[in-house]
Amino acid sequence: MTNFSLTMLKKPLITALINTYNHARFIEQAIVSVLEEDLSPSEIEIIVVDDGSTDRTPEIAGEFGPRVRLIRKKNGGQASAFNVAIPEANAEYVAFLDGDDWWAKGKVKAVLEAFEKYPGIAAVGHGYFEVHDDSPPTEMLVSSRPLMLDLSSTEAARIADPGRMLLGTSRLSVRREVLRRVGPIPIELVFSADTPIYSLALALGGALILDQPLCYYRLHAGNLSKHGPEDKLAQSRNYKLLSFLLTLLPQRLTELGVPREIIAAFLESDRIELERFQLQCDKGGRWKTLRTEMQAFHSSYKGATAGYKMFRGFLGAMALLLGPQLFYDLRNWYAKQGNLQRLRGVLGKAEPTVPPALFRRLPVSGKTRENLRLVQED
Repeated sequence: MTNFSLTMLKKPLITALINTYNHARFIEQAIVSVLEEDLSPSEIEIIVVDDGSTDRTPEIAGEFGPRVRLIRKKNGGQASAFNVAIPEANAEYVAFLDGDDWWAKGKVKAVLEAFEKYPGIAAVGHGYFEVHDDSPPTEMLVSSRPLMLDLSSTEAARIADPGRMLLGTSRLSVRREVLRRVGPIPIELVFSADTPIYSLALALGGALILDQPLCYYRLHAGNLSKHGPEDKLAQSRNYKLLSFLLTLLPQRLTELGVPREIIAAFLESDRIELERFQLQCDKGGRWKTLRTEMQAFHSSYKGATAGYKMFRGFLGAMALLLGPQLFYDLRNWYAKQGNLQRLRGVLGKAEPTVPPALFRRLPVSGKTRENLRLVQED
């Protein structure tokens, strides 16, 4: 057998799995960002799974063949797309990318180096630049240092909760063996299908979070999971999905041997978010509102001063007095008032359970944007 034949038979190092639906405006940029990762065809395999697009997305993706393998399927949502594409991956590692996002140069090499350095980890995540439609990035979300996330204790689970932001689809790379153990993803997850993957990965070896922004996360009108409070239909859909996840994840994590109290700590913020939504939909009364808000406070803060406890007591009294709908309308208004939030700091202080400096939202300066442009044009 010739050396050429041996090369062709060798498995790639990593599979780039791009899931897409009606991303005709964006899919070319996503694919090109993978092609520019400076890995040869024998090192990186590129799979695009099109979930029944009705625009030119499959046509545009097909123009990159045979370098890019296009899988087309009937529309069924993100989970169904993953379930079709993941078994087609040939590499030891699978790096996910949404068709409306794109990777920063050097992302794949950084991920491969992390897996090589830490052979026991199940997944790798990283920071990201936030982009609004086609505008330059204005903010980035990063960890303050390389960070290992897992579900080894309640304290670790509380840190893993906000750390999940850096394990979303376009930030997520997973060992194929872990994906095999995760198994098919419930097709009810028309989006957020990455959630069971990274959640179970945290129990199957943990995830290393790199302290670099290595992808661009695009916010635009077509994002299924990102809608404002005024979009009640979208909110209802999102919370129905969250309710499904809060049934699925404890079940699957228990099967992997994660203790109940650790699961509760990991998913507590999701449960509180769901309860708040239900209360605003008249599913609960004043006392449930009070209990939910007190639980939220105790899970988020520790070491509160007397002044801060008085402030929380005042909010509790308002919850009992106003009822859920008026209370949460007031709470949403308060969240937008920076001056009032500063006043809270004068009244008293409480230490966040997870240090806010651990995961930082930072502005992207004009100089940084210019450097990014030069890298992209290089």
